[in-house]
Amino acid sequence: MRKLSLTGAAGQSDILIGRGLLGEAAAQCAAVFSPSRIHIVTDTNVAPLYLSKLESQFDVPVSHTVISAGEEHKRLSTVETIYHDLLANGMTRKDLILALGGGVTGDITGFAAATFLRGVALCQIPTTLLAQVDSSVGGKTGVDLPEGKNLVGAFYQPRLVLIDPDVLSSLPDKTFSEGMGEVIKYGCISNPAILEMCAAPDYKQNIEDIIYECVKIKRDVVAVDEHDTGLRMILNFGHTIGHAAEKLGNYVDLAHGEAVAIGMVAAMRLSNQMGAPVDHVPMLTATLQNAGLPTELKYDREAIYRALLSDKKKFGGTVNFILVRELGKAEIVPIEAEELHRLLLKI
Repeated sequence: MRKLSLTGAAGQSDILIGRGLLGEAAAQCAAVFSPSRIHIVTDTNVAPLYLSKLESQFDVPVSHTVISAGEEHKRLSTVETIYHDLLANGMTRKDLILALGGGVTGDITGFAAATFLRGVALCQIPTTLLAQVDSSVGGKTGVDLPEGKNLVGAFYQPRLVLIDPDVLSSLPDKTFSEGMGEVIKYGCISNPAILEMCAAPDYKQNIEDIIYECVKIKRDVVAVDEHDTGLRMILNFGHTIGHAAEKLGNYVDLAHGEAVAIGMVAAMRLSNQMGAPVDHVPMLTATLQNAGLPTELKYDREAIYRALLSDKKKFGGTVNFILVRELGKAEIVPIEAEELHRLLLKI
């Protein structure tokens, strides 16, 4: 087992990575928390696989909420359902909420924990590759509105994150591939060695090492910029156009990792237009396709432009766009909206 620690404004967040951690969840929680009650939030995909295994470990009262799986359920109405269940089961500020699931479950549960009684302790137990390498770490929580993705949320660090690579064996191939979109992102923005690891024929055998390298990058970035006002924006490589594509697909046509993959290729093409000395699009496209991810932006560019104007990364008349003109080095580049409009029409 390996451990990384992240010190934020509200204290320390410990991130444990190791095979078999799900079976040790109660012991790991007992080393950090002293709750009288525990409430687990999971979804309809994960509950049949792991809910009973997790609940049975604890010797304090445990209750749960099972939410509908899917990005289309990442709504305030789902958070309200969790609030009602927390109240019905007598949860207090001294108790513990566990998020058991992928990125959607983690985001929703984190927001509920941040806002219920103005804050209840949180432990993230991510069960998808995407959540393990990205969304469970760093304290971003939130839900979607019809106008866009993650427009309501809070920064709320989990006190503990338990990452068990063994649970990835239960993922459908498509879901595993979705997580590879975020893995490849880290290779592009910070550590090209990750891209080399992903190119190996047996890369899944080394997934624990890959997860560790990705989480270490995210930990280091968040430690510098917890609230996403500077350096942390580099983690949005591929996300500006990706989020726009997700919105145009009503959050059902593309999974998040698929949208990020498409968005990264588009962003790399923009990087070329803005002076990249080497064209990395062929390498990136091949790496993403090898992981089973789409690479072509099939939506109308005008529609993409209109959709991204509601993105959180827009400030006044500019959009903070993440470019990778040199592999392993991400840049935050403010682009005037009209200039971005012109560039988008060419990708």
